[in-house]
Amino acid sequence: MSSLLSTIDSPADLRRLSRQQLLPLADELRSFLLESVARTGGHLGSNLGTVELTVALHYVFNTPEDRLVWDVGHQTYPHKILTGRRDRMHTLRQLDGISGFPRRDESEYDTFGTAHSSTSISAALGMALAAKIKGDERNAVAIIGDGAMSAGMAFEALNNAGVAEGRLLVVLNDNDMSISPPVGALNRYLAQLMSGQFYAAAKSVGKQVLRNAPPLFELAKRLEEQAKGMVVPATLFEKFGFNYIGPIDGHDLDSLIPTLENIRHLLENDSGPQFLHVVTKKGQGYKLAEADPVAYHGPGKFDPAVGLTKPATAPKTTFTQVFGQWLCDMAAADPRLVGITPAMREGSGMVEFERRFPTRYFDVGIAEQHAVTFAAGLACEGLKPVVAIYSTFLQRGYDQLIHDVALQNLPVVFALDRAGIVGADGATHAGAYDIAYLRCIPNMAVACPSDEAECRQLLSTAFAREHPVAVRYPRGAGIGAAQPAGLEPLPYGRGEWTRNGRGVAILAFGTLLHPALAAAERLGASVANMRWAKPLDLELLRELARSHGALVTLEEGCIQGGAGSAVLEALQAEGLNLPVLQLGLPDEFVEHGDPAKLLSMLGLDAGGIERSVRGRFASLLDAAPGLKAVG
Repeated sequence: MSSLLSTIDSPADLRRLSRQQLLPLADELRSFLLESVARTGGHLGSNLGTVELTVALHYVFNTPEDRLVWDVGHQTYPHKILTGRRDRMHTLRQLDGISGFPRRDESEYDTFGTAHSSTSISAALGMALAAKIKGDERNAVAIIGDGAMSAGMAFEALNNAGVAEGRLLVVLNDNDMSISPPVGALNRYLAQLMSGQFYAAAKSVGKQVLRNAPPLFELAKRLEEQAKGMVVPATLFEKFGFNYIGPIDGHDLDSLIPTLENIRHLLENDSGPQFLHVVTKKGQGYKLAEADPVAYHGPGKFDPAVGLTKPATAPKTTFTQVFGQWLCDMAAADPRLVGITPAMREGSGMVEFERRFPTRYFDVGIAEQHAVTFAAGLACEGLKPVVAIYSTFLQRGYDQLIHDVALQNLPVVFALDRAGIVGADGATHAGAYDIAYLRCIPNMAVACPSDEAECRQLLSTAFAREHPVAVRYPRGAGIGAAQPAGLEPLPYGRGEWTRNGRGVAILAFGTLLHPALAAAERLGASVANMRWAKPLDLELLRELARSHGALVTLEEGCIQGGAGSAVLEALQAEGLNLPVLQLGLPDEFVEHGDPAKLLSMLGLDAGGIERSVRGRFASLLDAAPGLKAVG
């Protein structure tokens, strides 16, 4: 452990250092961060870029009394290291370890939990006004970066904050990067006018030339202030009611610390909301990450001396890759197809689609609500939009999904990646609720492929429909099922009786079909691959219900309101009365950890399914005669 960093167990320790010690501390922090993430995997580039900013914020502000709200959450590793969690970084994103995002129950320094983006200004404003109401002398600081300013919620909060009277500072961490390359007019404006070299170079040269001529130097300073609004976005943010400061170098502690100290004094003097614009570089200090920030956004384990390398054996094809290949193949077959992503080009598997069909590819930035209604507008004009979006992020566009797509019965396909357990990213990224929140919407259909081949086929089924359809699939690879070369669909709303058994039938929705089959071998039970959570295959359900003594529903989604609930509702409507055991995700947020271990802990692996079924229906399994499969 390096000498300075080993002495920092809290920001109070940091504030006891001299200004001269902060630069070597930042260097040690960056080295420790790189070595730590290389051992565990995790978000790297964004955190390398916030080292100096984190040091400066904790040095100037009296945390945790002053509130820091980080946004997006994956830029907080330096913050975690400086706030007493240095010795637990080896557990990062592992079961029973520390989270990769801020969590209120993990540390008093994590003032607000966030994992995706664009919530910080709203939360920090609430904290600032709460302090004012309570008579507390504290500051609230929102640190917003990684493209989060492209979301409408950030501007809703700015609009409110500009007329509020609280001690609020918004720090825009402008690293010209979200997870995918940044998009949109605002980002282009920031990149060209603020982060470019023109303004800084011109200002620096002008000051050097005029420094020895005091009257001219003062005149130039006044002219600079007048011209600044034309060159940098001071006007934009000042129209919201903020005092705009910047842009400044976010890696220069000699600029950051005095600037933040001046801002703190402004806050203490009730000078209104402040806006500080800092320019940082994603991957700062690690040349490989600087050169390829997308690849080093969230790497797995690697050797820092070597960098990322290709695995010795080719990995299985992931569901994301299956979707990406299908998207390209269907786009080649049907010119009406357009692809939409809210800033997740790489994560959703759309890199090749953008390369091959650039005029039909739309990255709308971190703006899920807009993505959904934008798709609706395209569909109104006869195009066939495919929205590639994580299950958990579609929640942000739920109102638009109901009113703009489903109510008008528009043919939009939602490719829901990361359905179910996601592993190291934890509860904030888990796709636990999509079956429940989608199946209650009229005109909406929900497909649950069990393997890679069915994923491709059900995407084709969804694309052929003239109403909205969601196809949900998990993160990572499946069983390795060979995919068909063509674009043949599967029958709409139809499942399949997969295994003939006795007494009990397991109705599997999605990839849990395979552990269900393994459990059924030992139980002697029947298994059905339901494929659709909505519409249910009622014919298959009736046949299973009439020929078995009990049913078990199985889904990698929440039990409340999920596919099992749909089965219960259908049985009641059909007048079929038999016991049903619902297996799925419990009524709690599932923590981060290895996905296979989490599924085992939740009883959703083959052994857990067998135990649950045997524990509930042992007498049926022992007594029932064999049955003949139907269809």
